[in-house]
Amino acid sequence: MPRVKPSTAVRPAKAKWSQQITQDSNALDLESGVFTLEDPVEIARSLKRSAEASQRLKSTPFRAAMSMLCFYINRAGNQLSDTQRARLESAKDELRVLFGRPRRGE
Repeated sequence: MPRVKPSTAVRPAKAKWSQQITQDSNALDLESGVFTLEDPVEIARSLKRSAEASQRLKSTPFRAAMSMLCFYINRAGNQLSDTQRARLESAKDELRVLFGRPRRGE
């Protein structure tokens, strides 16, 4: 007997699953509004504090912080303005510096 796929119409869609991951991540407890801060250095500092304070990391604090930042940028996609995207991309370099790593392209 052929296997029948369950209809996706029957399953309720999970609204804003990426927001839930950002808020309830097992790896990091993010400070409120971290991705809306105006200063890339402050965004990076906040992510660093969260990563270093976490007791649940399976990777290094740098990797966890960078992963969360990349996840947010990728999930926001076209919803980010050019200014916001530039600010968050700049925060990546600031995060590298705070963890003693070279900026991108250095």
